Amino acid sequence: MKQVRGTCLLAGFFTLTVLLIPVQWAALRVSKRMAARIPRFYHGLVCRLIGTRVHVSGVPLSGEQPVLIAANHTSWLDIPILSSVVPCSFVAKSEVGGWPFFGTLARLQRTVFVERKRRHQTAEHRDRIHERLAAGDTLVLFPEGTSGDGNRVLTFNSALMSVAQRDVRQGLGSTKVKVQPVSVAYTDLHGLPMGRYYRPWFAWYGDMDLVPHLWEMFCIGPIDVQLRYHEPVTIDQFQSRKELTHHCQSLVADGVAAMLAGRAPWRDGREEASGDAETDQAVAAALRS
Repeated sequence: MKQVRGTCLLAGFFTLTVLLIPVQWAALRVSKRMAARIPRFYHGLVCRLIGTRVHVSGVPLSGEQPVLIAANHTSWLDIPILSSVVPCSFVAKSEVGGWPFFGTLARLQRTVFVERKRRHQTAEHRDRIHERLAAGDTLVLFPEGTSGDGNRVLTFNSALMSVAQRDVRQGLGSTKVKVQPVSVAYTDLHGLPMGRYYRPWFAWYGDMDLVPHLWEMFCIGPIDVQLRYHEPVTIDQFQSRKELTHHCQSLVADGVAAMLAGRAPWRDGREEASGDAETDQAVAAALRS
């Protein structure tokens, strides 16, 4: 039955993707707004198709403002999971752009490709990220620089976080880039706590091949994933970009540890960040936008 499930889900995934690729291609040439919303619609369908239930706590920023999301990275599933909540693009290593099929998907979502191993190009990459933020895009950065096994958060690198040091011009004035730390935790399998043994089955790291990894995930599910959107910050709250980076890492790591330990706000039907009706409405409005 696992193989039957995997075959059906894989066929559905590729069928859905192939149907929407030309739609997104056309949207990129017609409407920036539509080109941002179609991937969110697509990734939401992908999550539902493969049985990934996404639970959100905290208030995700969205709208025409410069937002840089700093999240931990575990799996290729991080992409559809984060994309299903707010319209966003990603900062990814340049090798992704050359991947068959998935490289095309990344370009259609307007991914910013960077050469992580070439330090002398950091300023160039920072400028490209800054341009996108100045245009009002929400960009997701994985400061770990790689993916982990899902049981812990790796050290955040501060190089590309330097984009938060530059103001973004808006209208007649300027504003600071908002950096929002986000914790991503894979917590449940078939409605039961996943545990340290099964979590790496959904993590894609090291020298794992992508296609066999996808097949295993499609066969095993469904799973529950938690997203914790922490309070956004700006660089002027810190003395340096390294201090900002350390702050984001600490929040993300603490959030992941809490959610993996079973302190899941969605289990009892409430949002962790919801202290009053006004906050609940803000969460709902952000998720609908």
